[in-house]
Amino acid sequence: MRRFYGTRTACLAMLLATGTPALFGSGTAVWEMNSYLDFIRGRFEGVSLSRDGRLSLAPKLDTVFSSDQPVIWSVVQAPDGNLYAATGHRGRVYRIDPAGKSSLVWTADQPEVFALAVDRAGALYAGTSPDGAVYRIENGKATEYFAPKTKYIWTLAAASDGVLYVGTGDQGRIFRVESAGKGELYYDTAQSHVTGLAVDMQGRLLAGTEPNGLLYRITAKDKAFVLYDSTLPEIRAIAPLPDGTVYAAALGGSIAKRAQSAQQALQNLGTGGVVTSGTTTTITVEAQQTGPGPDVKPPDPAKQAQQAAASATQVTTQFSPVTDTSGVEKSAVYRINPDNTVETLWTSKEEDVYDLLASDKQILFSTDESGRIYGLSPDRRVTLLLQTNEAETTRLLPSRNSVLAATGNMGRIFRLGETPGASGFYDAPVHDAGTAARWGSLSWRADLPAGAALQFRTRSGNSAKPDRTWSEWSEPLTNANGSRIPSPNARYIEWKAELKGANGATPLITGVTLAYLPQNLPPVIKSINVISQTAATAQTAKTSTSSGSSAFSVTVTDTDSAATSSGTPTQAVARASTDQISVTWQAEDPDGDRLVYALYFRGDDENQWKLLKGDLHENSLSFDANVLADGKYHFRVTATDRESNPPAAARDAELVSAPVLIDNTPPAITVGTVRYAQGTAHIEFSAADAASALRHCEYSLDAAGWVPLEAADGVIDSLRESFSLDLNNLSPGEHLVVLRAADSANNIGLAKVLLK
Repeated sequence: MRRFYGTRTACLAMLLATGTPALFGSGTAVWEMNSYLDFIRGRFEGVSLSRDGRLSLAPKLDTVFSSDQPVIWSVVQAPDGNLYAATGHRGRVYRIDPAGKSSLVWTADQPEVFALAVDRAGALYAGTSPDGAVYRIENGKATEYFAPKTKYIWTLAAASDGVLYVGTGDQGRIFRVESAGKGELYYDTAQSHVTGLAVDMQGRLLAGTEPNGLLYRITAKDKAFVLYDSTLPEIRAIAPLPDGTVYAAALGGSIAKRAQSAQQALQNLGTGGVVTSGTTTTITVEAQQTGPGPDVKPPDPAKQAQQAAASATQVTTQFSPVTDTSGVEKSAVYRINPDNTVETLWTSKEEDVYDLLASDKQILFSTDESGRIYGLSPDRRVTLLLQTNEAETTRLLPSRNSVLAATGNMGRIFRLGETPGASGFYDAPVHDAGTAARWGSLSWRADLPAGAALQFRTRSGNSAKPDRTWSEWSEPLTNANGSRIPSPNARYIEWKAELKGANGATPLITGVTLAYLPQNLPPVIKSINVISQTAATAQTAKTSTSSGSSAFSVTVTDTDSAATSSGTPTQAVARASTDQISVTWQAEDPDGDRLVYALYFRGDDENQWKLLKGDLHENSLSFDANVLADGKYHFRVTATDRESNPPAAARDAELVSAPVLIDNTPPAITVGTVRYAQGTAHIEFSAADAASALRHCEYSLDAAGWVPLEAADGVIDSLRESFSLDLNNLSPGEHLVVLRAADSANNIGLAKVLLK
């Protein structure tokens, strides 16, 4: 039997020399953008995206108000058309008149005004935090209206009967206030925070809570029904419709985020310190007064004296743990039907939904992904209406046949127009070609109304994020059927579409295709494995009554006639007729090209490689082991992608195996001195192998089990070893001793000694 041994781990050969010019393959790659999911990853500036993947000009977006504050927490509109906005983190309330003129109405003595409400008479209410109160603001003057003695006032809702509802934290209570100083606990939710309030057309109070995401309908003092138990921690926004339908937005972590962002702002302003540990947040607030103005509440001497005596007021607030929603939905929009059935209309794993605005025709909702505003039609088709490109859009408000949107990062209020804007642009997400690429052409499908214009630009670079190392935006590309891309060859590319409308009409982009030729990368051969296989061809002896089919036959009769016999021929014990060597390898092509292989061999004492077989598409080859004599051999595999690329661009690779020792010949056993007398035998013999060291030797007496033997020098580890065997207490008569030696390749040599 043919065997071999050796290290199977192969060493990777050097494939490329330095300074080789880039080679481009023949397989053109295409980057296509056709669907909503394709386009949504880009950047929008005055551009909308429909659910069926169409880009168009977004509704015109005008800036109504721009504060110097980082966020607008709440915005309401009074019956006279004035807007009121509450900002963080200096506790300011602004008024914006219908002409867009703004003024500071009031500065609270607390750092945050999270909630505003306007009653039917036009009176403005503001809730301050932390440890704040509800103030009524009329004619530029603020008076304390109700003090719930809780840490946070998150939300306010004014009912048509003049009642004001106050949603608080950290004890999750709702207060009903009929007039100044006359309030009562209306409902205790047993939650940590009441995060949203709304009054439906029947005068029933709707309340959203945190941390269990419960939506309540409260019909009387201490009487409530849970409309929905969300899987998300917080019900943030609630929008009831006249027919009894209720829309709600849920998310996780908003409470802690609002508080923590406020605390950070206080630190930056030098007005306090923050210590956070686990779910406990400590806020140190030092009141400041910058001097009264015509619209600013005058300082309270009593409060100033208290603050001077205490130097600082420290408030410790217990927040509910922020639920980890990674890998699951971060936010959702629900519809609770009049029969209390619930439908989930939209979910996201990437965006937090902050507010929603409901009507019979469409639901608008806003998120923290570049301040996006989405539209949701009755058939659940989602449209990205526009992107404010602020950090978040915190509030949505209907206003005179339009919609107002308040934002965070920079506290602004925008107005959405009823007609598309005059222009806009869309930046596609960066595309990775995987390697340096030669750019081809850019083509697109679009509807272009008369007078409208559409043009594209490209830029490229070798960093994953566009920076100053990228090329400049190209000159406009205007041929929709295929404009040659002028940007330099690189790994990454980006395109931009610039849309211009005309007479209220907008261009409509339905698909964009960018073709390129990636640099052809060489194949990679990862490993070579060489094994020996036995091709078993043992014959099976069969006995049959058919003439001439048996290996031997004996005929016996019970008559007196002479017996006849066909003889008893010797039967050979069949052995494997051939051994095979199987060489397998692992290889891949980074470009996915089909590979062609060739297998070579070379003896350890030889200089040239000999081809075993070429033009292989499989990654293995088996051949008769007898074609190679004893010795050490190397095997080399080459791989090429020539069938997928033109000759000048084809790439190849090779890998050479570690040395493999092939040992075909079993050890030879030579019997020397043999003595046998009086039941004792002494046998001396030697074993030798020409190719590999001996590893094992044993004997068998009269076909019994094998018994190991020790070499004369104590260790069996050389090409030649001497042995001696002593047998005692043998029974009288003839005995058969079989000697067996094995080499490192497990070839076995046998010899027998007959003792008489």
